[in-house]
Amino acid sequence: MLDFLIYDVFTDRHFAGNPLAIVEGADGLSDAQMQTIACQFNLSETIFIMAPEDPAHSAKVRIFTPAAEIPFAGHPTIGCALHLAGESAAPLMLEERAGLVRVTITQGAGPALAEFTAPRIPAPIGIAPDRDVIAAAIGLSPRQIGPHAPGAFEAGPAFLFAQVRDRAALAQAWPQEPGWSAMKARAAIDDTGRSAVGLYLYTQGDGCDIQARMFAPGDGIPEDPATGSATAILAAQLLANGALGDGTTTLHLAQGIEMGRPSTLRLSADVRNGMLCAIRVAGQAVQIAQGRIRTP
Repeated sequence: MLDFLIYDVFTDRHFAGNPLAIVEGADGLSDAQMQTIACQFNLSETIFIMAPEDPAHSAKVRIFTPAAEIPFAGHPTIGCALHLAGESAAPLMLEERAGLVRVTITQGAGPALAEFTAPRIPAPIGIAPDRDVIAAAIGLSPRQIGPHAPGAFEAGPAFLFAQVRDRAALAQAWPQEPGWSAMKARAAIDDTGRSAVGLYLYTQGDGCDIQARMFAPGDGIPEDPATGSATAILAAQLLANGALGDGTTTLHLAQGIEMGRPSTLRLSADVRNGMLCAIRVAGQAVQIAQGRIRTP
């Protein structure tokens, strides 16, 4: 039997944010066993904690969606780091498939705040689908997409990005067939036909800088309440559309509103001479459950 915990991430209260399963003592598990456990939890991601390869680091972790392993994800990194930190404010270093991820911890009166530095600077990939293709994929009209040009970027995971005109359009959006499959076919990012994880939509927020939604039905995630990796990669989309200047820009984001799982994220991007040089994402988390699960 394996010990596990469930955290709600990118929130300071229970039954909000993005649920995360954390499995401890996963060193002896095979890839297939981890995938089976992730399918059993059926959350957007499950993170498995192992002993680090370098004893100077905090832990080695692997992250699985219900469909596949992914090299990096934001809400598992935040939730796992806060679980490992406990009441400590010491920084952590997590060994992830995408690289080493440094996480700082800020303790306060409420739940602690964790902030990770993205392990990679996002890079553009392939060619993003046109506005009309994206609109057809989510049940909107082309005039509801923009004014930012759609983009496709990766930094471990890959995402398509599209700005929508207002919060009404954001609330209306939902994956539609055959438009969704047509968009995914247009969005191949390499010669093997591999495509982006999902589509990240964003617009001006109410009481925050940006409100967002992320859909990835092909990965078993119809909609994600909070997507830390896409939030980090969003910095590249904003920079490409002239929305970031030199220096450090800090933005407050909301996601999961339409799902009834409100999430709060903080994005900080450092730009020098028109180039991204560091990206950080911060959030809180609260434990909501714990237990033991049988080894497959």
